[in-house]
Amino acid sequence: MLRSIGRGWRDLSGESNWKGLLQPLDQDLRQYIIHYGEMAQATYDTFNSNTKSKYAGSSIYSRQDFFSKVGLEKNNPYSKYQVTKFLYATSQIEVPDSFLVFPVSREGRTKESNWMGYVAVTTDEGTELLGRRDIVVAWRGSIQTLEWINDFHFVLVDAKNIFGEKSKGVQVHQGWYSIYTSSDERSPFNKSSARDQVLQEVRRLVEKYKDEEISITVCGHSLGAALATLNAADIVANGYNATQNRPDKPCLVTAFVFASPRVGNPDFKKLFSGYKSLRGLRVRNLPDIVPTYPPLGYSDVGEELTIDTRKSPYLKTPGDLVSFHNLEANLHGVAGTQGTTTKEFKLQVKRDISLINKSIDALKDEYMVPGSWRVLKNKGMVQQDDGSWKLMDHEMDGEDVHEPCLYFVLET
Repeated sequence: MLRSIGRGWRDLSGESNWKGLLQPLDQDLRQYIIHYGEMAQATYDTFNSNTKSKYAGSSIYSRQDFFSKVGLEKNNPYSKYQVTKFLYATSQIEVPDSFLVFPVSREGRTKESNWMGYVAVTTDEGTELLGRRDIVVAWRGSIQTLEWINDFHFVLVDAKNIFGEKSKGVQVHQGWYSIYTSSDERSPFNKSSARDQVLQEVRRLVEKYKDEEISITVCGHSLGAALATLNAADIVANGYNATQNRPDKPCLVTAFVFASPRVGNPDFKKLFSGYKSLRGLRVRNLPDIVPTYPPLGYSDVGEELTIDTRKSPYLKTPGDLVSFHNLEANLHGVAGTQGTTTKEFKLQVKRDISLINKSIDALKDEYMVPGSWRVLKNKGMVQQDDGSWKLMDHEMDGEDVHEPCLYFVLET
């Protein structure tokens, strides 16, 4: 549970670049980071990966009760948000077969779309507790792990279509750029790009709450961290963090990203660092190899919080690439890190260790928590009144177009 989050939120969101808060890790900031990490984790917990479902690749849960369904509301008074928009993404680049979760054979489709995250905003109660109206953009990471390291080419492309002609020399990763900016007129989900979807919704919310104090927080893990970094820079570069009649009064935009691969070249880093209303904090687990990729021609952006889950007495040793990269394991690392100069690990946040085994099997056997325990009850099969069983693994809401969503996965 977060404490004192309503006081000093600007410091916690990095207005002063987290000076004096990272080493040692400030307790309020520790909880603050976990809060946004859980918002990112929700994008995994609701993703429909059942290849038998006609709604595979979409969100299992609707926007109306999203946070209660992913377990973020119980005993968490600060999770007072309402999802206002679901985000969908496609890509213009050729996707290798190893990135496809299931075969695509639908006639007339040359690309795939998938549910990629959401936009949410604090309720009035949440705004009072948090000290401002917080707009959150959460991006989903890949469902499988690490295959892209062997299969994906780390090509840099010009980003002037995002950042304008003045951004000469700014280049970003082709894959992240394509997912963020691609559209497909034939897709019911991606007639507009993920970029257009999120910017339109952020603009709407900023105008709606223009008479209040506002923050914009963008979060994501792995592939989602790369998209969050690109998105946060885009919001600020193009003035979406200010009202149209007061462009000189932008609100603070902060990216909290976890296990992020690198996004762009040194000129992108320079552009990111040059905006007064933009901040970024990367959480990096030392044994995780993903943050070291792509290895050449790229630069890290923002500040870095280093953790090491190998120090945790709760986790199996020696660990593996999957557990090092896993978001729940990373949040466990944030909860217990005592800094890089000590071998000590002590949980400073009351956070259930069972969450670590939500999608992996990393806890020591003595804790008696089954691995990969989070599953939809009966895998979505629900008994009907006549005694028959039917797959019902998707909740409709106002945005639903009642069509299945084919999806691709670019691995991180």
